[in-house]
Amino acid sequence: MQTATSLAISGRRTRTLLAFGVIAGPLYILVALIQALTRQGFDITHHDVSLLSNGHLGWIQITNFLVSGLLVISGAIGMRQALQSGSGRVWGPLLVGIYGLGLIGAGIFVADPMHGFPPGTPADANTISWHGLLHFISGGVGFLGLIGACFVFARRFAALGHRVWAVYSIATGVVFLAAFLGIASGSAQPWSVIGFWIGVVLAWTWISASGVRMMIGLRDSIQ
Repeated sequence: MQTATSLAISGRRTRTLLAFGVIAGPLYILVALIQALTRQGFDITHHDVSLLSNGHLGWIQITNFLVSGLLVISGAIGMRQALQSGSGRVWGPLLVGIYGLGLIGAGIFVADPMHGFPPGTPADANTISWHGLLHFISGGVGFLGLIGACFVFARRFAALGHRVWAVYSIATGVVFLAAFLGIASGSAQPWSVIGFWIGVVLAWTWISASGVRMMIGLRDSIQ
């Protein structure tokens, strides 16, 4: 049987892991937006964030993918530790962790230059390299993992009677799925690119909000 001290220590460790997941989104979005608004030749209405991994400053976005992925995985571990019972306590955190792995894969395998970025790339460039293909697969698997996590947690929230959180999770999953399908179509039209940026921001917000919610619940449970 755990003592009050051991429970407090375990709780702090879990909250720390959850905090890593909470800060992942703001960090990722901030770094991506700064690059999108300052990198020469990058058009936020025409280019998706993965293209920032190219060029002499590409290491910044590569690092952003890797660090954010590790933070998400840490947050997923914290989620699993925080959820002791109820539906979704295994699959929810696992699917969030898969999203983290997808981010790491997207950092390791760099997207191919296209749509005129980085500067000097032909506007009609559409060659897909092996690493570009693996980037797309890694991102796709990660995105589907996060979408699945939204629906799994929606089911958990509904079972617990938390209707607002259930609807919020479903809405996030649906919007992110639509955004992913739009960008996966290969279209570089403003509607699909901006829609994907919006979907990414909403998805990251959901991860952070869910982590904060669990941190508060964990704190209240051990007081």
